[in-house]
Amino acid sequence: MKSFLLLFLAASTAALADGPGVILSHYSKSDFELTTDPDAKPWKGIQGVFADRSSLDRPLPAYRTEIRSRWTDRNLYLLFICPYETLHLKPNPSTTAETNNLWNWDVAEFFVGTDFQNIRRYKEFEISPQAEWVDLDIDKDSPHMEAGIKWDSGIRAAARIDAQKKIWYGVMRIPLASIDSRPPANGLEMRANLYRCQGADPNRKYIAWQPTHSPSFHEPEAFGRLRLVGK
Repeated sequence: MKSFLLLFLAASTAALADGPGVILSHYSKSDFELTTDPDAKPWKGIQGVFADRSSLDRPLPAYRTEIRSRWTDRNLYLLFICPYETLHLKPNPSTTAETNNLWNWDVAEFFVGTDFQNIRRYKEFEISPQAEWVDLDIDKDSPHMEAGIKWDSGIRAAARIDAQKKIWYGVMRIPLASIDSRPPANGLEMRANLYRCQGADPNRKYIAWQPTHSPSFHEPEAFGRLRLVGK
């Protein structure tokens, strides 16, 4: 019994030492065309993470979303693989300019912060199944969001719906200079979380990689880490 207790305590300590969840972003020597095909060369064999819990940490296995990431010397890429039941899409979509209030529809989301001293300042990126997008500069201590809404990261996005498989795919390319003043390097970490909004009320689902234990996604204390590797 004593030996079992020691092993349990050791395992618990190791788990705590691991800290928050980590998604590895794998290095690519060159930038590549946006592709939503997970079997295409840039994405094939890239290990990702899964978002399959509600923001309140309840299991949502039917919406188990895979997210993969890559980076180059200039850009960060994310691929979302999103199973769905019924899509909730904005009428008359536009992909030539950002779509404010896109979060009212089906979206995949990436929150990222690089200021480890002021974690309430971070960036938000969203993409829809129709390739609509929005980028936001969030400061939770600022009562005025106009500047954050007008902020332009230079994001590029693509999306595809496979109605037969009931999966939609979304990919983002984000200039690294727009989210981090540090030069990109192997081992560099950012604070990050990954989410989805799926379906219409009253059956709308809020899916998280790192549950926030709140109805809101805007809980930076719950963020995990994105780590650049492979260079």
